[in-house]
Amino acid sequence: MTRIVAFVTFLVIWNLGASQDLIITNARIIDGSGATIEQGSIVVRDGRIMSVSENSDARGGVQIDAQGMTVMPGFIDAHRHVIRGEPEQWMREQSSDRMREFLEAGFTTVLSAGDPLEQILELRRQVEEGEILGPRLIVSGRVPLARGSGGFAPGVDPARFDRSRPPNRPTETAIAIPHAQTRATVLELVEAGVDAIKTILLVTPDGPEQETLSVIVEETERHGIPSITHAVTVQDMVAAVEARTHVLVHTPHIGQLDEDTARMVAESGIPMMSTLGIFVPTFAAENAQIRSRTGDDNVARFRDLDPFPINILSSAGQGPVNARLLWDAGVTYGYGTDTTFLPKDSLAHELRPLRLVFSAKDIVTIMTRNAAATILRSDELGSLEPGKVADIVILDGDPLTDIDDLLNVEIVIKGGRIVVDNR
Repeated sequence: MTRIVAFVTFLVIWNLGASQDLIITNARIIDGSGATIEQGSIVVRDGRIMSVSENSDARGGVQIDAQGMTVMPGFIDAHRHVIRGEPEQWMREQSSDRMREFLEAGFTTVLSAGDPLEQILELRRQVEEGEILGPRLIVSGRVPLARGSGGFAPGVDPARFDRSRPPNRPTETAIAIPHAQTRATVLELVEAGVDAIKTILLVTPDGPEQETLSVIVEETERHGIPSITHAVTVQDMVAAVEARTHVLVHTPHIGQLDEDTARMVAESGIPMMSTLGIFVPTFAAENAQIRSRTGDDNVARFRDLDPFPINILSSAGQGPVNARLLWDAGVTYGYGTDTTFLPKDSLAHELRPLRLVFSAKDIVTIMTRNAAATILRSDELGSLEPGKVADIVILDGDPLTDIDDLLNVEIVIKGGRIVVDNR
């Protein structure tokens, strides 16, 4: 982990201009570092946390009496697809409402893992400059690892292949992309302003994918940004680790992980995002996007809202099993969804498979300090500690007792500014 953090110098410019001086009192505090204060106070000054303690005699600023509610770090979705449908139309008609929905669900930071580049960069600018209210955006740009040959056609998203028929793999070697072209593509995206480079790794027999990923890793380190890799099989995950990618944006859902391989991933120091819910069926009763399309049809549906392909259902169980093995080996495992669902629906959906193999205490860790680690922002986010950015969520309930209380968001503070208040 030290190697990963050492070279990262690309921290976003925090939008603290509209911050408030705040004092939160009478709160149950889950600080994200593993400690809980049953009744305490948090003092915020100039957008950052000044103190977290059992008692505070601080004065001045906006007083928030939490009335025994739970205070914890702002939520982070470390693998998200933000823009849905036609990008320009979405920007004109939906961006403001959709971004506010993230805040209302408690999410103060979101990593965009593959949205249309021009629009997502513009959306990030609008949020940073205060034109619209929304979570802090971290933007990734995609770089291909090979050209298709037999296994998948040129122009076809390999991610579509592995999520529609995951047991199958390409049978022919893909065509290598010249390293100079790969480096040029990375440079072009860096100059466009991305915060990370995303790759989709689907290894072909004797193919160039792992070598190309190694080139991308080298190039991203040279430019001071990380590479993040989509790898949904054990085989592809191992190849990504061997190529020394900086972040794994998926739990391996395909293939049985063994303890030795799990330890190898842990020893690499590479963090991983959860994304367990993508292979779990969802229904109209729990998903507003389905209801808006079909009404309450009670049909099991996939992440794209089409009927769930039953041949991939085994991955719904394999992912959590592999996740637990990785956790026990010591992998830093953080929260990510890889969905376009409404943020609250997406959180509820991801909690379902997480609770199969993790305790409420584990899930809180996944949602806080580990989520920050997966976006390489541990120095700024993920815990309530003096000096860190004041991203804070106040919940009605105690998620350590009932993890579904994560859904009961009352107040959200982003960068020291109250952005949601449902009291």
